[in-house]
Amino acid sequence: MSDLAGKHCVPCEGGVQPLDRAEAERLRKKNLADGWAVSDDGKEIRKDFGFKGYYKTMAFVNAVAWIANSEGHHPDLEVGYNHCLVRYTTHAIDGLSENDFICAMKIDALLP
Repeated sequence: MSDLAGKHCVPCEGGVQPLDRAEAERLRKKNLADGWAVSDDGKEIRKDFGFKGYYKTMAFVNAVAWIANSEGHHPDLEVGYNHCLVRYTTHAIDGLSENDFICAMKIDALLP
């Protein structure tokens, strides 16, 4: 079972250290579906989701927006006709926090 299953985001106003790259990779491997990657600088996780057509892409974007609103933690999204690149970082600490992985897991749960 995942370390993060059933968790929700907690507000982050700074004052805590971001995850180091080794911990970020451990959380990625243990909790996230294939395709997620930790950036070279270790400050974000990202995944490009592919879809068959614009409507399915936009349905996914709306579901991600619902998760973001529910958790109070918002990704950067780059949307195209048949894909959506999702990027998570915790801006208040200029790096990754557990919140990023919690939200990424919730996005993974949207798709089979």
